[in-house]
Amino acid sequence: GRYLLHDLRLDAAGEPRRDFPLNRHDGVSVLVAGRNFGGGSSREAAVYALADFGIRAVIAPSFGDIFAANAVNNGLLPARVSELDGEALTKALGDGAHSLVIDLKTCRIVLGNLNLGFALDPVWRTKLIEGWDDIDMTASHAETIAAFRKNDLVARPWASLDVEASGQT
Repeated sequence: GRYLLHDLRLDAAGEPRRDFPLNRHDGVSVLVAGRNFGGGSSREAAVYALADFGIRAVIAPSFGDIFAANAVNNGLLPARVSELDGEALTKALGDGAHSLVIDLKTCRIVLGNLNLGFALDPVWRTKLIEGWDDIDMTASHAETIAAFRKNDLVARPWASLDVEASGQT
């Protein structure tokens, strides 16, 4: 986290730049950014730096695909807004507004008089709300998977290997 946007956030002596937005308030947890945020960031370290700094959500008009997937897998919200809404948020923040609320259930962002929607894949939304990773998401379908396996074993017994019956582990 201390290396997040290091050369932009800190001066040559390693001190926080007073004019840099992330340095203006303690406890910043939301980053409003421009389009294609995280484009070229195919390593999870980009998400780790944001999360370690305390960022819980990034709001932008678009995201790098790999970055967005890594963000969700690490509990960070990539909220996609229109260009106009992103500009309105940036302006409101520049004018001194700083109490931003994100409602993940309704996909809404509230900042002062602004009440904006954001886009998020429904599967990602579920994963973030439930605190799930990919394994948890799969496990949530355990009953359906078990029913499929049972029916498939009857329909295609030659295509399945019943590990318990064969004694293999």
